[in-house]
Amino acid sequence: MAPEMDATRQAVLNRLAAVDKAAGQADPAKLLPLARLELRRLADSWRRLLTAHRATPDGRHCEACRTRNRRWPCPVWRVAHEQLIGEGVPHRRRTYPLRNPFGRLLPR
Repeated sequence: MAPEMDATRQAVLNRLAAVDKAAGQADPAKLLPLARLELRRLADSWRRLLTAHRATPDGRHCEACRTRNRRWPCPVWRVAHEQLIGEGVPHRRRTYPLRNPFGRLLPR
């Protein structure tokens, strides 16, 4: 990893740690102004990230993940849904039986 990317990554992780630490403070007088600022920054960050990960004009792939040929919605949108909407992505019911992964290894 390039040194500037490592420094960027570390700066982001340090900021997240500082926010986590502040969230644990019991003093609402100090926490409320910080929470307002961080909530705005959080919403803006999600909007910017999701704008970069919009669907291609045909609606089939993600513009940002196109080099990996990712279908849309890409993992970024699925994580956004899971984290912002809550309770995770709904589990789909299996409509077919599980295959035996060892079936091909068994002699016929």
